[in-house]
Amino acid sequence: MTAPAAGAGQWQPRWQELVKAVVRVHSASGEEQLLELLSSPAEPLVLAFVNSHAMNSAAVSRKFFDAIMSADLVLRDGIGMEILFRLLNQEPGLNLNGTDLIPKIVRRYAGRPIALFGTQEPYLGQARANLLASLAPGSDCITAHGFDDTAAYVRLAAAHRPSLIVLGMGMPRQEEVAGVLRAALGFPCLIVCGGAIIDFMGGKTRRAPRWMRRTGLEWAFRLALEPRRLFRRYVIGNPLFIARALSLAAATFWPGPRGHHLR
Repeated sequence: MTAPAAGAGQWQPRWQELVKAVVRVHSASGEEQLLELLSSPAEPLVLAFVNSHAMNSAAVSRKFFDAIMSADLVLRDGIGMEILFRLLNQEPGLNLNGTDLIPKIVRRYAGRPIALFGTQEPYLGQARANLLASLAPGSDCITAHGFDDTAAYVRLAAAHRPSLIVLGMGMPRQEEVAGVLRAALGFPCLIVCGGAIIDFMGGKTRRAPRWMRRTGLEWAFRLALEPRRLFRRYVIGNPLFIARALSLAAATFWPGPRGHHLR
């Protein structure tokens, strides 16, 4: 199988740049270093995650590619990215998917103001209650649904000055909003592109069993739960991602470990 010829001159350089941009963490101590960095930003800092869906989106959208490349830290998410790195003779590092990592980040911000921007009620309110009860007791938490104008999020953040902003709007909206927030806010904060994390926190979406998470099959569980919404992303998108990964590996020589690493 080969990737479609159309746009080949555009997507391959974008993928090469994204591969080089990903920060890979290789141990528990490296993850601890990362969490320490993320818990004390000196200025507005954007954290984004790249999975196979993000790579496919970057292949066809220059706007999304520019938005995710502008993030200050980009982490790899999912088995698809592990396959891509191995095909390119690169160390994939740990699977730092947002669903597992973001709650660890939130715990570091307990006692400080937090914002959740994304999803809708009743899940947004339930996510706030769960955050305050178990992840960040003692914090103030402001919320806004994920379908407002970008300027509304800027006004809320400027008024409440949260130390942590979690965006749960899905790609590519959240990456674009994150870039605007970083440019507009004049105080230190971490802005996290969280995908479905607020839905998970609010009970709208269930996590896969642990054995599926360990084996990289959480995507199949999510597809079974939401087949109509996720059909294109996974049933069409996954084979396309593999085709592009094989094409990139065949066309590119990667002599050894490259990119940003935390050991």
